[in-house]
Amino acid sequence: MKRLRQHIEEISPITDEEFESIRTFFTQKNVRKNQFLLHEGDEVSFEFLVLDGIYKVYYLDENGKEHIVQFAKRNWWMTDYNSYFKQRKSTMFVECLSDGEVLCLTLEGREKLAAEFHTMEHFFRIKLTNGYVALQDRIRLLLSSTPQQRYEEFSKLYPDLILQIPKKYVAEYLGVSRETLSRLYSNAK
Repeated sequence: MKRLRQHIEEISPITDEEFESIRTFFTQKNVRKNQFLLHEGDEVSFEFLVLDGIYKVYYLDENGKEHIVQFAKRNWWMTDYNSYFKQRKSTMFVECLSDGEVLCLTLEGREKLAAEFHTMEHFFRIKLTNGYVALQDRIRLLLSSTPQQRYEEFSKLYPDLILQIPKKYVAEYLGVSRETLSRLYSNAK
């Protein structure tokens, strides 16, 4: 739980007493490679804070094609947010790509934390704002940039991820074929 406190205090300082209360809202879960935290059709009970491992959040279209919405690594939050906040069944999958560990937070717990602790309300607002900005940047890149520009931006933003994730997933995330990704990778060297 030490990492949870460090993560929160990057944005909002908290006292020892506050942290002792805050930590009770989280449950810790070890996750194995290829294990799913969420399947399409599941009730979305948790938002996850990544302590260790790499995860992908994706959906399958009507033809069964996988579309990766997000990768998540240490200190990133993830879930099917539409379903989490609206309390609907999931339309996404969350899969672990390497052994890892997450902290789980219910929506009820999140709401109580925000109501009881101004620092946590501030923390969640900043996290949500940053996530929204990142999502808009991702959409802008997908809609108006070349594959080369998307690859360069991904490499710049996530230099460690590009080395840790199978190339087929990077290609899916960027919206290119594996052959195109190979050319982009070669051109970048």
